[in-house]
Amino acid sequence: MAGYEYVSAEQLAGFDKYKYSAVDNNPLSLYVMHPFWNTVVKIFPAWLAPNLITFSGFLLLVFNFFLMAYFDPDFYASAPDQEHVPSGVWILVGLLNFMAYTLDGVDGKQARRTQSSTPLGELFDHGLDSWACMFFVVTVYSTFGRGTNGVSVFVLYLLLWVVLFSFILSHWEKYNTGILFLPWGYDISQVTISFVYIVTAIMGVEVWYSPFLFNFLYRDLFVVMIIGCAILVTIPMSLLNYYKAYKIRTLKHHSFYEAMLPFLSPVLLFILCTTWIFQSPTEILEAHPRLFYFMVGTAFANISCRLIVCQMSSTRCQPLNWLLLPLAAVVLLVMSRALLEHETALLYLVTAFITLAHVHYGVCVVSQLSKHFHIRTFSLRKPSSD
Repeated sequence: MAGYEYVSAEQLAGFDKYKYSAVDNNPLSLYVMHPFWNTVVKIFPAWLAPNLITFSGFLLLVFNFFLMAYFDPDFYASAPDQEHVPSGVWILVGLLNFMAYTLDGVDGKQARRTQSSTPLGELFDHGLDSWACMFFVVTVYSTFGRGTNGVSVFVLYLLLWVVLFSFILSHWEKYNTGILFLPWGYDISQVTISFVYIVTAIMGVEVWYSPFLFNFLYRDLFVVMIIGCAILVTIPMSLLNYYKAYKIRTLKHHSFYEAMLPFLSPVLLFILCTTWIFQSPTEILEAHPRLFYFMVGTAFANISCRLIVCQMSSTRCQPLNWLLLPLAAVVLLVMSRALLEHETALLYLVTAFITLAHVHYGVCVVSQLSKHFHIRTFSLRKPSSD
């Protein structure tokens, strides 16, 4: 499974020259979370590999996603007159979400503490983060759901895209400036989400039914916070950072086309998926929202991972992700009404294909880079030289 080499010789040479460069000026991160993480990391034994910490945190988010899928498969559990998710489950989800966030914050510190920092560690961390975006957004949706006091599945679809766009924007910055400006929204959102889970466990989902200001519901605050953070914080700061690099002439790509190339595949993915939603004869998003979100998030993660590889190796971004081709074929079949009765099967099929392709890509890239840097992915022990 891990035999195929996705990383080219040019990219491997680029990884050999790579130097980590990031800026984190978020007050919450600097003055609250980093001191907390500096304390937590001392608990871990010196033999514990940073990548194992990264992967463990990611698996906690995956567990939360599937746990909530069991108790709230169609996002109706938080609606009035429905069987709600048990309080104990909310407590567990809240604790695991904060634990995942903490592990994501200490993995780099563990790497520096054990002097085991490598480009693979950064790629592994950010690659899993690109997939994690979907898991935590869809999981938190269950606090409001799509009942009379919730938001529609299409609104959540758009909010998911706001989060995904915010993620890739930071890596677009690094692709053009060479510096990763860590987004403020991530730390704020993770602390807030964990708090919301615990409040839901203590007060019940009914706490979100009542307006918190005039006729402004908490679901409206949820929507406004996600969109507002993107419009008022994420996008302006990204453009400002890009402009600063332009002014001091440190941009890595000078033509508009080359600079904007990382957005081509994500935009095409959005167009294809949105076209499917509007052209679906069976209202596929209404019928299978969780599966549709999973498909979108997984395809996006593959696009992001390939961008991160190009960004870290200082190579040109691929204009088109090939996983868009089978998705485009499915959308055309849906629009033609040729397989009207099998649209759900098509969704399952393309989701399975994209997931397997993405996992194969991830395993192969990690295996190839581990071999290239002569390290073990999940251990600090050096591999034998045989």
